[in-house]
Amino acid sequence: MENNTKIQMGRPRRCRRIRFSHKTNFYKPQGVHLRNLKIIELTVEELEALRLKNIESKDQIECAEIMKTSQSTFQRILSSAYKKISEALIEGKAIKIIKND
Repeated sequence: MENNTKIQMGRPRRCRRIRFSHKTNFYKPQGVHLRNLKIIELTVEELEALRLKNIESKDQIECAEIMKTSQSTFQRILSSAYKKISEALIEGKAIKIIKND
């Protein structure tokens, strides 16, 4: 008898609040065909963290509350976004915005 149940590791992912809709799915270096680029995937969650912190100029506590997450989780999301964007800019990669699983 085969057991086909999935074992979930850790706690289940909570639904975070995203308060805007982005209009673009890709950003890439000008003059380079997308097929020739490596792609970095940025989640809408990471995009929202960047928007709240850098565009709305909110502090980390406020951002975490708006996204319905802890401060430490918000910081991890923001750090991940900064790393991905830095890598794309410095190494000339495309950025694809994806929905969270």
